[in-house]
Amino acid sequence: MTQSETRRTPGTPCWVSLMVHGLAATQEFYGALFGWEFRPGPQQLGPYVRALLDGEEVAGIGQLPPDRHLPIAWTTYLAADDADATAETIRHCGGTVGVGPLDAGEAGRMAIASDPAGAVFGIWQGGEHIGAGVAGAPGTPAWNELVTRETSSVGKFYQAVFGYDLEPVVSADFDYVTLHLDGQPVASLHGVGNALPRDRGAHWMTHFEVADVDESAGRVAELGGQVLQQPREGASGRQATVADPEGAVFTLVRSLL
Repeated sequence: MTQSETRRTPGTPCWVSLMVHGLAATQEFYGALFGWEFRPGPQQLGPYVRALLDGEEVAGIGQLPPDRHLPIAWTTYLAADDADATAETIRHCGGTVGVGPLDAGEAGRMAIASDPAGAVFGIWQGGEHIGAGVAGAPGTPAWNELVTRETSSVGKFYQAVFGYDLEPVVSADFDYVTLHLDGQPVASLHGVGNALPRDRGAHWMTHFEVADVDESAGRVAELGGQVLQQPREGASGRQATVADPEGAVFTLVRSLL
């Protein structure tokens, strides 16, 4: 395996994880929705499993201690060559590092941070685990988008930390920026102004690929989750915004690609 295959370009979304109170029930929900199977992952931070599709890792789910009452949300992890140096840059650029950097066994080194607008994200310095092993198939993370009040200042933060090229969509009524690395789009920033949910604030949204958005949205409801925004046509394809039984919000998408 070449060096280019054993690392991800810094700033590339490489992993998503979820911390919940009911690990077994959450595994049942996502297993039924996406066809995931599970195997144990690093236990340094408590019970944790990795979700698999056809034997390839796609996401992680951990269990919160009973006394931790944190918002239940999917966390997007951005690749870093040096988690400690990246954490220092985050602080220098106006962000906050809430957890770490710390080792996750032999898998790698990680930290949890938030940008100046308060959106939480992770950084991941891959060791034995460089991130998701499959993409493009139903049940895999398809895209990561920061939903924030406005993109101008927060875009400068991410550009300073990770070196993104920013490509704004020029529109009088649409505040949208695509983040590029090595000429390829890797994530996006969506400024929604006063439409930003007050109960959530700025946040990274994980989009999961599915074969049929309408069918999957219906399945979410059957499995005890909620459909927050009904299936609709979007710029990247048909999509629906949903939440799992513990309230973690994510987007189902059938990509046009």
